[in-house]
Amino acid sequence: MKTIPEQQNSPNIDIDLKHMEKQIDALYKLIDKIFGSRKLEKKVEKMKLDNMIRSNILEERVLALHKIIFEDDSIQGVPRMDDIPEIMNDIEEEISEILARRTVETRIQRQIAEKLEKRQHKYMEEMKLQILKKNAGPENANTLKKYAILENKENKKLSHHILDLLRPSSIDEIVGQQRAIKALISKLASPYPQHILIYGPPGIGKTTAARLVLEMAKSIKYTPFRQDAPFIEVDGTTLRWDPREITNPLLGSVHDPIYQGSKRELAETGIPEPKTGLVTDAHGGVLFIDEIGELDLFLQNKLLKVLEEKRVRFDSSYYDPDDDSIPRYIKKLFDEGAPADFILIGATTRQPEDINPALRSRAAEVFFEPLTVDDIQRIVINAADKLNIILDEDVPELISRYTFEGRKAVNMLADAYGMALYAKGPDIEVGKLHVTAEDVFQVVRVSRLTPYEKVAPQETAQIGKIFGLGVSGYMGSIIEFESIAFSARNKGEGDIRFNDTAGSMTKDSVINAASVIRKLTGEFIGDYDIHVNSIGGGNIDGPSAGAAICLVILSALKQKPIRQDIAVTGEISIQGNIKPVGGIFEKIYGASRAGIKKVVIPFENKDDVPEDLEDIEIITAKRIEDVMDVVFE
Repeated sequence: MKTIPEQQNSPNIDIDLKHMEKQIDALYKLIDKIFGSRKLEKKVEKMKLDNMIRSNILEERVLALHKIIFEDDSIQGVPRMDDIPEIMNDIEEEISEILARRTVETRIQRQIAEKLEKRQHKYMEEMKLQILKKNAGPENANTLKKYAILENKENKKLSHHILDLLRPSSIDEIVGQQRAIKALISKLASPYPQHILIYGPPGIGKTTAARLVLEMAKSIKYTPFRQDAPFIEVDGTTLRWDPREITNPLLGSVHDPIYQGSKRELAETGIPEPKTGLVTDAHGGVLFIDEIGELDLFLQNKLLKVLEEKRVRFDSSYYDPDDDSIPRYIKKLFDEGAPADFILIGATTRQPEDINPALRSRAAEVFFEPLTVDDIQRIVINAADKLNIILDEDVPELISRYTFEGRKAVNMLADAYGMALYAKGPDIEVGKLHVTAEDVFQVVRVSRLTPYEKVAPQETAQIGKIFGLGVSGYMGSIIEFESIAFSARNKGEGDIRFNDTAGSMTKDSVINAASVIRKLTGEFIGDYDIHVNSIGGGNIDGPSAGAAICLVILSALKQKPIRQDIAVTGEISIQGNIKPVGGIFEKIYGASRAGIKKVVIPFENKDDVPEDLEDIEIITAKRIEDVMDVVFE
């Protein structure tokens, strides 16, 4: 306990009491301002100094002042008079310290208040902007103007494209594909639909048929397809595998907000977002991939995995399954994957052997047939009915000379329709338009089209000329072979010439034919100079022309005429057997288009003959002698 010595009266102390009293009064007034009257009263009451403050004894008032300033109730003893000046100095210094601290605190509080005010103002401004944005939306004058331009464009519409009008709207309107349509329906309109691969030449209705068969399947109760089952169509040539996996429109990909940007709520927290692809869009329906043979092989393998699991899996090193800020739909996509239960229908103009074997093993195969001349003509007539126009009688036949594609035939008619409109002038009534053969010829000349040759069957047989059959893709064609033979200048030194551009297998057929001829006739080919020619070029390969080459050489050697209304296909063995070949279906259609009335094929190919053939006779042969009986007069 701090003790101030009691006062000892000393006559030597010279103190100006009045000045000291004024000083003490001034200090009391100052601390009243410093602490405030209310606070000062509480201090006095707490320390029980009320009587001491009001005392007439100067020393007691100094003691009370000392306790209040230093807030120390332990100070005891009334100070001596000669100690009062020193005590007063201590009090004044403490008051100075208090005032200095108060000044600094006041200044700091003022600065804090100013900063708080600024922050409050900024916060209020931000709140106002948010409220304005919320009320006004993301639009401004510029965005609203652009939106108005788009809306104005939406209101401007041309008539439907003519091909949309002429496209088949029902299965009955698809011409020339009855067997293929039946097979397609049996595989798709079932309680257990199958994945399907469709083969066939371009422009014959593969895509349209698939779409219409799905519509039929929707109306059948026992199929799994609902009324809202989607038909998602994509061209395989446009789909490419991205090794960076940044984008994949077919299967889907993960959008990385750190490197690719994203929605604000995802970008701020760095949450990856899966983007579903076409396989998920096709869920519950059909995914149709045109030209599926052109699809990237790696992407095909990925697609096969989806077909097995019926789901698409997503993965990202940025995904944290324990992050509570991730939306539920993103968690579901990462944890469970996206549904992809669909039926795949792939169409291709390639041959089956060119398609991924793994894909073929998972799909049923349907072959669409090349269109005949009659089919093309029926398509033209049906299109004319839809356009409500009158055709010259020879227009369908004329168009069929220049194309074997239904789509191309419709395009030619549409072009001729435009030509007729232009020729008749602006006052013509469209509903009574007459399209003539001249209109079609104008289209042919402008488009520089070349007719597919039609062989006019001849009643007169010819020596050293025969028709063989070839196939390219899904289209068969006639190959004209001719031959001429001369006695060699030196016996045994004869030569056989054939087109240099012909393939090795076709050239081998000439050698085989020489052996067969020697066996049949005893003639040694080396005694003759023989020239065999493929009219129109020799860019051919394969063994299927063997029988025809053997017969045309034999005709030239023995001067035996060959009938000119017959075409022959088949491989010739050195034993004279007619071996089976491929493409019989297409070759017969090619012969039919060319006007051939009879076709000779290998006996072992008899099951490959199309059903319901009209205007063409099919003859099978096991040996070359069987063919000789048919073609030689």
